Amino acid sequence: MPTIVAQLGGLEVYSWVFSIYMLASTTTIPIFGRLCDLYGRKPIYYLGVTLFLSGSVLSGQAQNMTQLILFRALQGTGAGALMPVTFTIIGDIFTLEQRARMQGFFSSVWGVSSVIGPLVGGFLVDHVSWRWVFYLNLPFGLLAVGLLAFVLREPLEQREPGTVDYRGAALLVAAVLSLLYALLQGGQAYPWTDPRVVGLLVLALGALIAFVVVERRAAHPLIPLDIFGDRLFAVAMVHEFLAGFAAFGVIAYIPLFVQGALGTSATRAGATLTPMSLVWGLGSILAGQLLLRHGPRRLVTAGTLSLLGGAGLLALLDENSSQLIAAGALALLGLGMGLILTSFLISVQNRVPRSRMGVATSSLQFISQIGGTVGVSMLGAVMAARLSRGLAALPGSAGLDPVALLDRSGSVALPPEVDAAFQTLLAESLHPAFLLAFGVVALALGVALLTPRGTLAQWERDEQPHEAAPEPVLEISVTDESVCS
Repeated sequence: MPTIVAQLGGLEVYSWVFSIYMLASTTTIPIFGRLCDLYGRKPIYYLGVTLFLSGSVLSGQAQNMTQLILFRALQGTGAGALMPVTFTIIGDIFTLEQRARMQGFFSSVWGVSSVIGPLVGGFLVDHVSWRWVFYLNLPFGLLAVGLLAFVLREPLEQREPGTVDYRGAALLVAAVLSLLYALLQGGQAYPWTDPRVVGLLVLALGALIAFVVVERRAAHPLIPLDIFGDRLFAVAMVHEFLAGFAAFGVIAYIPLFVQGALGTSATRAGATLTPMSLVWGLGSILAGQLLLRHGPRRLVTAGTLSLLGGAGLLALLDENSSQLIAAGALALLGLGMGLILTSFLISVQNRVPRSRMGVATSSLQFISQIGGTVGVSMLGAVMAARLSRGLAALPGSAGLDPVALLDRSGSVALPPEVDAAFQTLLAESLHPAFLLAFGVVALALGVALLTPRGTLAQWERDEQPHEAAPEPVLEISVTDESVCS
């Protein structure tokens, strides 16, 4: 992004290159999940890939920041279909035993990709052009479409009948966009008490209430509310919101802590996240291997305890801590999220009929992203409140931009005493944010204990109707014709 801004300008809208993508992808996840139940997985996947690749190519062609933001919105809209439909297809084509292994395997791909992707991106920016970061999506997207077209044969008779609930979709989009925009702007562009932020939050709440009312009466709702009557699904939704709040909220501020409070480089700050990405994949594989034997309750509880340990370690960090401790804490977070997300995903897919697998899968991914967005916003607000008070009293920092205090490249010379004081201040400002994350994970542990007991196979046996005993049949053998007459 610094390279892009240097060429296109528009530093004042820098954050919207990220924000618009998240807004578009998060908002459309549940809509595409429902559409793939109605019209099949392949056509919705094709639509998502087309939008994503079109947005990628156009982003690479952008001539100014406004164009880049608009094209990123198109790219994000397509991305809202890719992940939920992909994991729904995996749920379709594998049996329960295969699915437990394959979901973990596919989830682990994310861990490897999140390490390789930034390296490839950095190489392209340094040696080719930043535009190829977007163009590189094209061959992979076309390959995915080609494979799906030739090898996937989906049973069309298992589609759920119905039409698109347009009123419900419009209300859901209004609620999610209002909420996310308020969270992105609150405490940054505007104070939390600003009428614009408060108004957006009120609008989000009103649209959500109207959405529930409409869905209760709709013949073919966008999100069937009766699915929340299943205890496992309800627990999974609440837990993934809390886990996403804590994990993604913390991940957003760890590079800031490592670079600003510990005084390292941006490269080392980014490298702190690498163990988390790798261990996340390991947790997904373990969940896939152990789920059938132990059931989701034990694995989700173990994963939440791992989250609790990681958040606890982060709450103990100060400006004198080792970067290895921060990396170890993130590894515990990654292990926990791998166990939790994969366990809930497979278990929920096994509970719902195939005609609702798309909406169930997308709902879990949707609520996890919403939780992460709320977490980043709330933890940031807690940190900013403490940091702003401390900066005002920081000796020798008058007139300094906080960004300059974070710069470790040597381009801005700071007095040693100011630098050391700021590192202490930043660590103290992030401490209550990490404590909040720890409290949220403790609450998630209580929710994890509400997960139904038993294994997936036991649930299937318990829910299958018992066959009635056959009616007794009286057989009479007659050998004497006289008796017969």
